[in-house]
Amino acid sequence: MKFSKKIAAVALLATSLLITGCGQAKIGCVDGNKVMTDAPQVKTIMDEAQQKLQEAQKEIEAEAAKNPNMSQEEMMRLQMDAQRKLAGIQQSYATQAKYKLDEVLAGIVKEKGLDVVVDNSEKSLIFKGGIDITDEVIKKLQ
Repeated sequence: MKFSKKIAAVALLATSLLITGCGQAKIGCVDGNKVMTDAPQVKTIMDEAQQKLQEAQKEIEAEAAKNPNMSQEEMMRLQMDAQRKLAGIQQSYATQAKYKLDEVLAGIVKEKGLDVVVDNSEKSLIFKGGIDITDEVIKKLQ
C-alpha cells in the first residue's frame, strides 16, 4: 500500500523539523498491521474483497473449462484478462480500506493536534516514542 510510503515521507519531514529546531512536533504512531487485522470495518472490506476474488477466480476457471481445446494464444489472453480483473477487484477494495483508514486518521490527528502519524509496523523505520493511537483507530473502525 502507498500508505506506508506516505507515512515514511511524513516521518522524514517531521524528523527534519525536529533536528533543525523548528519547534516541537506532536507525533502519533499507529500499528498499521494491527489495524488491518483487528479493525472490524477494514476486516469486512478485506473479507468481501477475498470473496469477490474467489468468485472471479471460479468464473475464470469455468471459462477455461468450457473450452479445453483453447489455443495457447487464447489461453494467454484469458489469463491476462483474469489478472486484470483480479487486480481491479483488489485495487477497488484496497482503495475503500485506505479511504476509511485515512478518514479516521484525519479525525484523530485533528482531535489530538498531531503533526505527524508514523506507521510503526514498518520494520525499516526505527521509531520510539510518540502517542500510540492504534487502539483508538481500531475503536473508531468498529
